[in-house]
Amino acid sequence: MSKIQVRTTLIYEVRQPTNFLFNIGVEQSDYQRCLEEHFTSNPEVPIEACNVGAEGNRLHRAFVQPCELRIDYSALVELTPEVDTSCEVGETDISQLPPQVLPYLNPSRYCESDLLARFAFEEFGQLPRGYQRVQAIADWVNDHLDYEPGTTSGTTTAADVLLQRAGVCRDYAHLAVALCRGIGVPARYLAAYAVDLQPPDFHGVFEAFLDGHWYLFDATRLAPVQGFVRIGTGRDAADVAFATLNGVAILQEKTVTTVWADDAPHQDPPPADEAIATA
Repeated sequence: MSKIQVRTTLIYEVRQPTNFLFNIGVEQSDYQRCLEEHFTSNPEVPIEACNVGAEGNRLHRAFVQPCELRIDYSALVELTPEVDTSCEVGETDISQLPPQVLPYLNPSRYCESDLLARFAFEEFGQLPRGYQRVQAIADWVNDHLDYEPGTTSGTTTAADVLLQRAGVCRDYAHLAVALCRGIGVPARYLAAYAVDLQPPDFHGVFEAFLDGHWYLFDATRLAPVQGFVRIGTGRDAADVAFATLNGVAILQEKTVTTVWADDAPHQDPPPADEAIATA
């Protein structure tokens, strides 16, 4: 077990009455336990906590009049992920997938697996089925993309990224998700906090459903996987944006800090032949 402290500050110039949906609270699960949590606003406004979607992502909803709005969130999280030998993790036949997993085989707004299916099968279809095949997809994305902030936008899709061969963490995750779905492996986007991520920010990675569990992958290799704190999962980044608003508000500042807690010093990454199951 390890403990991680996360902190987020968001400052908005709210120009008109605006409804906010914040997706910055950490997930509660058997593999991740929130020990302490604080969510505050200045000026103080009513904040409603709610769980939405099939995965029960935690959102905080607020209605704000024109002002300078400051949101502060912090949490102390204890991680207890399962670790398996990666070569022993196989794929689940589609006929045996749980019903709630089936939607993650389908194309979505940013992950056009139908357009990329032929490419995915040509590149990865003949590889041995299982964890190592998904890892090969993550490795291919890392090898063939350049991490270049500013090269993509909120409308860039996996197909766009495959053509231009550059992007940021969400683009790496979208392409890997699309390629996994293209060969029949359920995959989903994961928004997370990440220890040692430089520059510090929210991080986009992905999970693949293998042998009855969701397994965690990061195609960017920018931070140690064992230092990820889950925020929420979805078909792609559209489902787990850190803030969604209806109104007029301009983000002035965003600060994200993720560190090992004092009683949990930095740990070495797990060996290459170990797989981390998160759900």
